[in-house]
Amino acid sequence: MLKTTPAADPDAYVAALAGWRRACVENLRSAVRKAAALDEVVKWGHLVYLSNGPVLLIRAEEERVLFGFWRGQRLQTIEPRLKAGGKYEMATLELLEGMTISPAAARRLAKEAVTLNQTLGNPTQAATPRKAVKPRRANAARR
Repeated sequence: MLKTTPAADPDAYVAALAGWRRACVENLRSAVRKAAALDEVVKWGHLVYLSNGPVLLIRAEEERVLFGFWRGQRLQTIEPRLKAGGKYEMATLELLEGMTISPAAARRLAKEAVTLNQTLGNPTQAATPRKAVKPRRANAARR
């Protein structure tokens, strides 16, 4: 992946996009902003929405747009296409050219994600750190 200078603000992030990716990000952004009062920032090189910690992200890549949720695994009943992965309870919807999510579904996901943060707290602080597992030595089993 090429290293690029992050956008100065969310509007600049969207303005730097073109074609279907820009339209997709604009639609997601509009739905999210209508769903709840969220702080919108550019963090880690993409759009991140905050309410008592990180709630969701919108990330445009070369061939796809990701719509991800810190507690997305709890939202899979609303949107079964959310794929679990990463830290916390992350799940992400991968949108390729021609794929969509309805504005109503995007708003519902965002609203429920905010409610989860209000109820459960900041997902980055609620997560329990994983303990490092020491590898077993091959000859230790023979003792």
